[in-house]
Amino acid sequence: MSPTSPRIGERIRSGERSFSFEFFPPKDAEGEEQLWRAIRELEPYQPTFVSVTYGAGGTTRDTTVAITGRIARETTLLPMAHLTCVGHTTDDLHKVIGELREAGVRNVLALRGDPPGGPHTEFIPTPGGVDHASDLVRLVRDADDFCIGVAAFPEGHVDAPTLEDDVKVMQAKQDAGAEFAVTEMVLRTSDYFGLVERCRAAGVDIPIVPGIMPILNLRSMHRMVELSGRHMPPEVTDRIEPLAEDPTALRAEGIRISTELCQELLERGAPGLHFYTLNRSKATRQIFEALRFNA
Repeated sequence: MSPTSPRIGERIRSGERSFSFEFFPPKDAEGEEQLWRAIRELEPYQPTFVSVTYGAGGTTRDTTVAITGRIARETTLLPMAHLTCVGHTTDDLHKVIGELREAGVRNVLALRGDPPGGPHTEFIPTPGGVDHASDLVRLVRDADDFCIGVAAFPEGHVDAPTLEDDVKVMQAKQDAGAEFAVTEMVLRTSDYFGLVERCRAAGVDIPIVPGIMPILNLRSMHRMVELSGRHMPPEVTDRIEPLAEDPTALRAEGIRISTELCQELLERGAPGLHFYTLNRSKATRQIFEALRFNA
């Protein structure tokens, strides 16, 4: 890996708190303008890295490569591209890896990906592809000297029969070459630290960065939680449900809840925070200001 492409895993392990932002490929020109506005507004915060997601079944492959490449060329940010197993043969995956290399992107988040039929449907492997995130990690590792991150799940992956099985998957990802993990959105600190404790007991010692998604809209938040096969914690719903008819008050309370969550995670030893921005910067900037981080 070139000196201009630092390894995210090494940055997280350096001892300094990691702060990162996630974006998704836009669907139209208006969305693209919003995306780049958010990137520019968050760039002064000098995050450890930023990531760009990969659409279901690889539908945003070219856009993901293009966005991460542009971030690498035109900003001071360190980009990481998401890469999934779904919808790709191994030849396809090697081609994407080559495209990322050519674009100057050398950090990848290797994911199995959602089932082709959508959340809560049966996962059907792609003929000629790889079936598991650990297989994808190994494929990327063997193809080139990329730094590889993986996903982790505070309450266990929805397809894992038990939490012990979920940890075995994490062990397989680490054994395959994963250098760090980023979690699905954390709803309670106890879920995150329970995950860390289970992993450490099993010998999984890669850094695990908690994912943060501010509660800005009640309906969309409930939907995202349900899609991941989880439930909103009662201690959260008790605070936001009474504000359902007051969007401004609900948003403000959601920011407070996220800020308190971030504070506790950091105070108890989380290596950093990964913000799901939904391609908007305002909520993330408000949390940073509340945490007293300066741009």
